[in-house]
Amino acid sequence: MTEKILEINSVSFTTGKEKILSGIDFSVQASEHITITGPSGGGKSTLLKLIASMLTPTTGTINYRERNIAEIDPTTYRKKVSYLFQNPTLFGTNVKDNLAFPYEIRDEKFDEMKSIKWLEQVKLDRSYLIKPVKELSGGEKQRVALIRNLMFKPDVLLLDEMTSSLDMKNKNILFDIIKNLNEKDKMTILSVTHDEREISRATRVIRISEGKVEQK
Repeated sequence: MTEKILEINSVSFTTGKEKILSGIDFSVQASEHITITGPSGGGKSTLLKLIASMLTPTTGTINYRERNIAEIDPTTYRKKVSYLFQNPTLFGTNVKDNLAFPYEIRDEKFDEMKSIKWLEQVKLDRSYLIKPVKELSGGEKQRVALIRNLMFKPDVLLLDEMTSSLDMKNKNILFDIIKNLNEKDKMTILSVTHDEREISRATRVIRISEGKVEQK
């Protein structure tokens, strides 16, 4: 029997006087690929940020492997449940600075060969290691940010409109990587998207409208 890796229990989120989410309930099985979709402004990205422990529910709980994430050290949790922003920020001078960062926070030696293999998987050659981040295109930045999240593979990968601003070539590159992570590596994927092709690749679709789950 597949284990529940995440449980969202009666989660609501209010900011000021505005209720963004109300009574969200669903669970995620390990190795699922779930797409969260619905109208703009319905609360999808807010839900993903709550699962990522970037926001705290107003009411309700989120459990990771049967433990309330509010009781887990945030740094420890984010190594297991990794969030990729829609418009990721790259830091430092070059690509290597970004790919070395996951090693630095773990106090480990940077694995340059591993980073080169990842670059090649996303159709970037080894010369990109020393390429200044300010010279990267939007698609290249998104691919580097994804690799940064995958240098140490998380249990759960959260993708917030990952491909919304990319052309079809870049979308297909990332679609193939996500498919392999889910099917071959059994990584659990939760993605917020409006892209019909991305939705069709999911094993389950959860639709959120006006802060509530319409279907699951």
